[in-house]
Amino acid sequence: MERRTLLRAAVLGGSTAVLGGTLWRGAAYAAPAQPGTGPYGALGPADANGVRLPSGFTSRVIARSGQTVTGTAYTWHSAPDGGACYADGTGWIYVSNSEINPSGGTSAVKFSSAGTITGAYRILSGTRQNCAGGRTPWNTWLSCEEVSLGYVYETDPWGVNAAVRRDAMGRFKHEAAAADPVREVVYLTEDETNGCLYRFVPTTWGSLSAGTLQVLVAGTATSGSFTWANVPDPDGSPTTTRTQVSGSKKFNGGEGCHYADDTVWFTTKGDNRVWQLNLSSNTYELAYDDSLVTSGTAPLTGVDNVTGTASGDLFVAEDGGTMEICVITPDDVIAPFLRVDGQSASELTGPAFSPDGTRLYFSSQRGTSGSSSGGITYEVTGPFRA
Repeated sequence: MERRTLLRAAVLGGSTAVLGGTLWRGAAYAAPAQPGTGPYGALGPADANGVRLPSGFTSRVIARSGQTVTGTAYTWHSAPDGGACYADGTGWIYVSNSEINPSGGTSAVKFSSAGTITGAYRILSGTRQNCAGGRTPWNTWLSCEEVSLGYVYETDPWGVNAAVRRDAMGRFKHEAAAADPVREVVYLTEDETNGCLYRFVPTTWGSLSAGTLQVLVAGTATSGSFTWANVPDPDGSPTTTRTQVSGSKKFNGGEGCHYADDTVWFTTKGDNRVWQLNLSSNTYELAYDDSLVTSGTAPLTGVDNVTGTASGDLFVAEDGGTMEICVITPDDVIAPFLRVDGQSASELTGPAFSPDGTRLYFSSQRGTSGSSSGGITYEVTGPFRA
């Protein structure tokens, strides 16, 4: 990916929304052909699954909460949330958390090279409100508990090895995780109104059984430099991890987290921002802030899970808002990539691409019913940018 400068504006139709008082126009997409369009064009009418997509893209439902996954005897979990994909020979696996408490856990679906579902199974059970997480370079899934004094569990997407609780990664209201193979650390978000951004430094890269939990220390501004400080007591009791280090920077409701090319992007739902951590310069800044859009309508609200592609695009799922997954391009154009109709009481979760980048998986956590038992997991296929 190459971004990467502070986002100045979102392009809305032929106009430009202004962020931070600075006018910006992307070189490639400064004047989209239709209002609200980005690199993939305008959204079409809702398909049979209630999903609005650009031309050339199609959707299918791969699982519904409380029902058996197509072609298997496995019943899909309630409230599907964070997810990731893993190469499996010529096929792949999609894992998905269950954000319910008690029970929670994680399930997986296996696909053949043609995209046919060949299996589904449980890989984590008996945990609480597993919200987001992240994949590791050694092909495990970190499933995070979004509860007070919650844990991180390292799971096997193939379901062969038993899940392991990783106590050294701290006890707090975990949200997402993103591995950085260059610095050999894992970044962690915290879903509290005064939450922090952490990084876990393993004693040995490739093993999360021991290491040091650190917290980001910075000023109160929306941009500046940062450092890391050790958290004295990762157990978080009796003093919470977020209050142990003087000067630790507070973020309003940490959500999704994604690493690529010396940069970490993470979202904060409480103030509807996408943050950008520039690791090569040890600086941070805003990549998106809807409160600074001074013309038109903010294109992205309820920021939540985030993932990226080889082309440099970021895909950000909305918790509420207009039930969209929006794309932020390397040219800092923001536009809806898809929208789910008739499910305003739900949220979109778990965006993840198949290893070849041709299929996007995501869920509507509560579906049309607005209940955790009404979750729907989708696949979108089409000409994604390479």
